[in-house]
Amino acid sequence: MTSEIQPAAPFRSLSDGYDEKKSDVVDVEPVVTEVDDLERNGKTHSHYIYENVPEGIDPRLIREERVVRGLSERHIQMIALAGAIGTGLFLGSGKSIRRAGPAGTLIGYSAVGVLVMSVTMCLAELSALAPVSGAFVRQSEFFVDRALSFAIGWSTWYGSAVSLPSEWTAVAVIMTYWTDLNAGIWIAVCIVVTFATNIFFVRVFGEVELACAMLKVALIVGLVLFGLIYDLGGIHGQERLGFHYWRDPGAFGQGYQYIGTASGRFCGFWLTLINAVYAFSGVETLAIAAAETKNPRRNIPRAAKNVFIRVFGLYMVTLFVVGLVVPSNDPHLLTSTGTAASSPFVIAAQRAGVKVWPSIINAVVITSAWSSGNHAMLTGSRTLYSLSLEGMAPKTFAKISRYGVPWTAILFTGSFQLLAFMSLSKGAETAFNWLTNINSSVTLTIWIVIGLCSIRVRSAMKVQGIVPSRLPWAAPLMPYLAHITVWGSLLVLITGGFYSFLPGNWSVADFFSSYFSIMFFVVLYFGYKIYGKTKIVPLSEVPVGQWIALADANPEPEPTPKKGWKGWFARIWWD
Repeated sequence: MTSEIQPAAPFRSLSDGYDEKKSDVVDVEPVVTEVDDLERNGKTHSHYIYENVPEGIDPRLIREERVVRGLSERHIQMIALAGAIGTGLFLGSGKSIRRAGPAGTLIGYSAVGVLVMSVTMCLAELSALAPVSGAFVRQSEFFVDRALSFAIGWSTWYGSAVSLPSEWTAVAVIMTYWTDLNAGIWIAVCIVVTFATNIFFVRVFGEVELACAMLKVALIVGLVLFGLIYDLGGIHGQERLGFHYWRDPGAFGQGYQYIGTASGRFCGFWLTLINAVYAFSGVETLAIAAAETKNPRRNIPRAAKNVFIRVFGLYMVTLFVVGLVVPSNDPHLLTSTGTAASSPFVIAAQRAGVKVWPSIINAVVITSAWSSGNHAMLTGSRTLYSLSLEGMAPKTFAKISRYGVPWTAILFTGSFQLLAFMSLSKGAETAFNWLTNINSSVTLTIWIVIGLCSIRVRSAMKVQGIVPSRLPWAAPLMPYLAHITVWGSLLVLITGGFYSFLPGNWSVADFFSSYFSIMFFVVLYFGYKIYGKTKIVPLSEVPVGQWIALADANPEPEPTPKKGWKGWFARIWWD
C-alpha cells in the first residue's frame, strides 16, 4: 500500500465542450456562482457545481445545488457565534451556578468546551473536504451509511421544528415585562420577521445574524466590565467582594437532590453538562450552509477555529465574573418567571443597586431567542432541502426561488411556528426546560454523527493509502479528537436525563424530552435500513480520493488583502 494517493485522474474544463455519451467526464452546465450576478438580473440561479470534473467522479458528489453562494467568512463566523451565544448563557447559566457553584459551573462548561473544540475541528475537516448543503447530513451518506444520513437528517429537522414555537413562546412571555398586549401579537411578529429574513437572499440572513452577534458580544463585554467593577468595589456604597462568594457559600454549590452531600454536589455538577451543551449548541451551523458559502474549503476551517476560541473565551470569562458577584445560594437563581429575573446578570445588577439592567437584559434575551429561532429556520430548511436532494424527502422541498433559497423547505419548516399559539398556557419556563432537553439531545446526536464521519474518513484514508497532507484542510490531533467527540457526547447523551430516575423525581415529560430524540433517531435509522436495504460503505469505497480530486481540480482563489482601517479591523476580528 502506498503512502500517497495516486495522482488525480485527468480532467477537462467544462468550457471545452464534449459529448456526455463519449466522455467519462460528468456533464454539468457551467453557471454563475456569485450572488452579485444573481442580484443584477434577478433571474439567474447560482449553482454550486464544479467547473472542472475529473474522470470517474461519482455523480452524487457533484449534484446540482441551485442555492446562492452569498455567505462570506465573516457571515458564517457570526452566524455560528450568534447561534452559540443565546438564552443558554443569559438564562440557563443561573441554574448551573445554583446547583454546581461557580467552580463546578466552570469545570462543567470547560468539559463541554473540549467536546465543542473536537466537534468544530471534525466538522471543519469534513466540510473542507466535502462542502455540501446540509453538511453532516449528506456527508454521513458518503462516509458511513445512507440510513445514517436519513436518521440524522430528520432528527436535525425535528429539533429545529420543535425549537421554533418554543422560542416564540419564550419571547411572548418575556414581552409581558413591558406590556400587557396579547402574547399572540408578539408571536405573529416573530413569525413574519423570521420568514422575511429567510425567504430572500441568504446574504440578508447573514447580515441580520451578524448584527445580532455583535449586539450579544457588546452586551457580554459590558456585563463583564460591570461585574469586575462591582467585584472590585467600584460601585458607590458597595464593598469589595473579591472571591468572597467562592468561600461563602463556597466554590461548589449545595448540589441537586441530595443537598449538602458529595453525591448531591456531583449530581449538580453533572446537570450543568446538559445546560452547557444547550448553551454551546449552534456552532455546527457554521457548515450547514456550506453550499451557500463562498470559498468554503478555506473559509469554513478558518471560521471554525475562530468561532471556538471566541465562544469558549467569552463563556469562560463571563461565567467566571458572574461567579464572583452572585452567590450560588441566591434564591432568585431558581425563579420561574420566564423573564430575565432568573438571569444571574440581572441578579448581580439588583444586588449592586443598578435598576436599568433588567430591561436591557430582557431586550437582549428577546434578541437571543429570536436569533435562535432564526438559526432553527436556517438549519431546518437546509436540512430538509438536502434530504430532498438525496431522495429522502419529497422532491418539492428541493425547489429554489429566484433568490436562490429553498423556499418550499422554508415554508414547510416555518409552518411549525404556528404551534407557538397553542403553547402559551405552558409559560416560558416550561418551554425553556423542554427546549433545553430536546435541543441538547439532538445536538449531542449530531456531534456523535460528525465524530463518526471523521473516524470513517481517517480510517478510509489509511486503507486507501491517503496521507492527511492531501486533504484540503487537515485538523490537528486526528483521529483522537473524533473519538473524544463520539464517546464524550455519547456519555452525556445517555446520562443527560438521570435526574428523572432519582427518588421522587420521576416525570414522564422530563423523561420524554430527554430521551425521545434518541428513540426517534434509532427508529429512523433501523427503519430506513430495513426499508432501503442499505449497507455501511466499505472503507475501500469511501470517496475520499474523489473529493480530494475535485478540490485539486477546482482551487479556490486566494483572498485579496484589505487595506486601511478595513484591513486592520478584519485582522483583529475575522482573522
